[in-house]
Amino acid sequence: MATEEEMRYRAQKIAEDKAGLWVHIAAYVFVNSFLIAIWWWSGGGFPWFIFVLGGWGIGVVAHIAGVYFGPGYVDKLAEKEYQRLKDRKP
Repeated sequence: MATEEEMRYRAQKIAEDKAGLWVHIAAYVFVNSFLIAIWWWSGGGFPWFIFVLGGWGIGVVAHIAGVYFGPGYVDKLAEKEYQRLKDRKP
């Protein structure tokens, strides 16, 4: 079983990861909105911004997966398995 200090450290790390994710999403939305506006104001044409939108979007999805299915997620699964095994004990 983890000590109180270890649990606080893990909680702090998870909170930092989630906050970093929201900063990443905000930057993605802001920058890509700006690029779309530039495209629009320059007369449209070929939507070149989709390359940035798609490439960076892959990075955002990877960041989401890392935050929600990374070490914190593994810790939750491990705890769930531990409880399941503990309850099954004769």
